[in-house]
Amino acid sequence: MTTQISANPQDTASTPGRRRAVLTGALWLLQILGGLFFAGSGFGKVLLFDDALYAAAPRAVAWYAAVPQPLIVFIGVVEVLGGIGLFLPSMARVWPKLTPLAGAGLALTMVLAAGFHVVRGEYALVPATVVLGGIAAFVAVGRWRRRPVGPRPLTTGRVLASCAVMAVLIVLVFAPTWYTMTHARF
Repeated sequence: MTTQISANPQDTASTPGRRRAVLTGALWLLQILGGLFFAGSGFGKVLLFDDALYAAAPRAVAWYAAVPQPLIVFIGVVEVLGGIGLFLPSMARVWPKLTPLAGAGLALTMVLAAGFHVVRGEYALVPATVVLGGIAAFVAVGRWRRRPVGPRPLTTGRVLASCAVMAVLIVLVFAPTWYTMTHARF
């Protein structure tokens, strides 16, 4: 009996399994990195509820001058909740269908942001906005259709893990953002 080894990866039986593993890994990576980015960026906008920070903000980010303070804070709240929603429901496996909804909401937010920047002639900001929207849309589609995460019963371990993730988010993302914005000299 002879065994033939093929150099063509399409001939191996594990290719579909490998593709699924790569897709799952890519989704988790983008969920975590995108979630941290959106949560951190959004938290910076939420901090602009403070009138002194809002008054100084346009010197750091030009488009803030064109948007009313309540709208910037609202966008920040949407980004924080969407960022957390990108990974926490799937990780905890409690209402994991919230993850693709968060991705879809963030993708819509980025489409609107790209349109806003085009109208204002801020073309340099459009590519980053499109990439972020693409990441959010990829997570939405991936977790809705391609690799959904199934729900599981709520356990003490899942609650503790979720609390630990939120603590890490606070320490590594929210606290530095708060410190930078409240102690920066614009």
